[in-house]
Amino acid sequence: MTQAKKDKKKKSFLNKLRNKYRLVVMNDETLEEKLTFRLSRLNVFVVLGTLTIILIILTTILIAFTSLREYIPGYTNVGLQKRLYELQIKTDSIEKGLEKKDLFIQNMKDVMNGKDLSVDIPLTKDSLHKYNNIKLKKSPEDSSLRAEVENQGKYNLYRFETNNVRQKNQSIGKVLFFIPLKGVITNEFNTKQDHYGIDIVSKQDETIKCVLDGTVIFSNWTLETGYTIVIQHQENIVSVYKHNSALLKKEGDFVKAGDPIAIIGQTGELATGPHLHFELWSDGTPVNPKDYINF
Repeated sequence: MTQAKKDKKKKSFLNKLRNKYRLVVMNDETLEEKLTFRLSRLNVFVVLGTLTIILIILTTILIAFTSLREYIPGYTNVGLQKRLYELQIKTDSIEKGLEKKDLFIQNMKDVMNGKDLSVDIPLTKDSLHKYNNIKLKKSPEDSSLRAEVENQGKYNLYRFETNNVRQKNQSIGKVLFFIPLKGVITNEFNTKQDHYGIDIVSKQDETIKCVLDGTVIFSNWTLETGYTIVIQHQENIVSVYKHNSALLKKEGDFVKAGDPIAIIGQTGELATGPHLHFELWSDGTPVNPKDYINF
């Protein structure tokens, strides 16, 4: 095929694309023309191509910005990871809360039976295996840091447990307590009358302070004692604050000596007026707070 024939065939194809055609819509009975369109093959291709592109764009937008994208195989929900993360945090919080509840219940049982209190939450069998293969090596930096921390704690008012070994020679009589509330003692400690603490009357809305560093193991309402907060300290010491009008700390909070923990009140069936009923327990036995605190 010569070049002239190829050019002629090409021009013939282009001419066919540009050839005009008339599309007429007629009434079948009267043969009256209703609509008339002048079209070419090129115009039809352009219109159909444009409509196809617009349809593809609209479909893509519809899928990308609506919930229909979740029905595409392999496409995950964008909020799924966030919800899984939130659920994991809630699960961990619930687990820790249950452990603290169990520790509180066990300590209450120990108090009733006169046993030693559990200071730490024991590890479960499932969690112990995570630490079996861990080997710790002391570095020079670690040794110097330990020496610095030990020297800083040498002049504390009282000593804490070291390496989970309780210093048995440390008694409650050597511990310096913070005064929980300044006021007048109206009811003394009397175990024969089942009054295991002292009642202190003070000004309205007076703040009640924590007597010693510790962890809150109970902070809630009871029918007889109203708003009550119980704090567990080192050396098997537990302090109890009853009949408060408001609680400033919740279970699991760590508090320092002198921190505000409650507001004086008269809540509970056993309350006879605005006052603080304060109890001090050592090794599961109630002791007279006046023997250890100068009110």
